[in-house]
Amino acid sequence: MPNRNRQVALLTVAHRVRPSGHLWNPAADVYRSEDGWMVKVDLAGVCSDDLELELDSPFLRIRGCRRDTFYREGLTYQQMEITYSKFEKTIQFPCPVEEASLAHDYRDGFLIINLRCN
Repeated sequence: MPNRNRQVALLTVAHRVRPSGHLWNPAADVYRSEDGWMVKVDLAGVCSDDLELELDSPFLRIRGCRRDTFYREGLTYQQMEITYSKFEKTIQFPCPVEEASLAHDYRDGFLIINLRCN
């Protein structure tokens, strides 16, 4: 029977890891309220300066980039599972929202967006 134990080469990270060209799609929860909608998007590790919101009824588009900011010379990694790249999330509402007022807050890794429909 062949030996199933294999060695994995550890790659040295000598410089900042650049985001790939692939988009990732963060998870989101959408809630209906008496006066509109609340959207909660899981964006742990994303700088709020890297966020862009676009309301194009009936769609809300959230774009940005999560960058790997924790690095130093001589680091090697054994396991990498977090996606560092550009992202885009599109939420489609079942009704027009072009007249909605939009307010947002970013806390604890979640982007909270409130749309108040008039």
